[in-house]
Amino acid sequence: MAPGAPSSSPSPILAVLLFSSLVLSPAQAIVVYTDREVHGAVGSRVTLHCSFWSSEWVSDDISFTWRYQPEGGRDAISIFHYAKGQPYIDEVGTFKERIQWVGDPHWKDGSIVIHNLDYSDNGTFTCDVKNPPDIVGKTSQVTLYVFEKVPTRYGVVLGAVIGGVLGVVLLLLLLVYLIRYCWLRRQAALQRRLSAMEKGKLHKPGKDSSKRGRQTPVLYAMLDHSRSTKAASEKKKGLGESRKDKK
Repeated sequence: MAPGAPSSSPSPILAVLLFSSLVLSPAQAIVVYTDREVHGAVGSRVTLHCSFWSSEWVSDDISFTWRYQPEGGRDAISIFHYAKGQPYIDEVGTFKERIQWVGDPHWKDGSIVIHNLDYSDNGTFTCDVKNPPDIVGKTSQVTLYVFEKVPTRYGVVLGAVIGGVLGVVLLLLLLVYLIRYCWLRRQAALQRRLSAMEKGKLHKPGKDSSKRGRQTPVLYAMLDHSRSTKAASEKKKGLGESRKDKK
């Protein structure tokens, strides 16, 4: 390279920016959600729910793809595809006339309904969502079990049993509380009665003593009054006799 010629190697600043854009700020992967399993009865219909989360706004190019892998099978086949605002049902397989699109991309919903279930529908269904430019992410799977009559789920039975036990326990606690409340009220009433009786006994002697105290001065006053009256009468009698003697 000639002296003074500009260097053709990338600048360090450009290299740092490239590294930060690729490593430090990676694109967030799209996340897809489905049920773990669904149950259906022969001849009925079942809804396979599919929703997603994306760091991007819902794109006009969003797409949903459903694949089906039969029970015990190795290969999965495409049974439904949604793109450019239109649903497409694959014309191959047993689902071609039994699938109904019920999703809404604006609500991030890619659900489908399978009508007229049969035992041969048992298997695993996979939902795959692409929301350009967010196209990287894992799919989600739901397993379908078809029965002649849908059995009651163990979780439902367990929940009902637990709910019943909790209800009985709450009822017993309420009964115990009411009994204790009534007993405490009765004890309080008895305590008030005893207190009233004790107060009455304490007040009675006091009243008697006060009456006696009030009666004693009255008696003394009556005695003093009788004595003074007797003395006055005797004095008058003596004065009368002395006057007779003078005459």
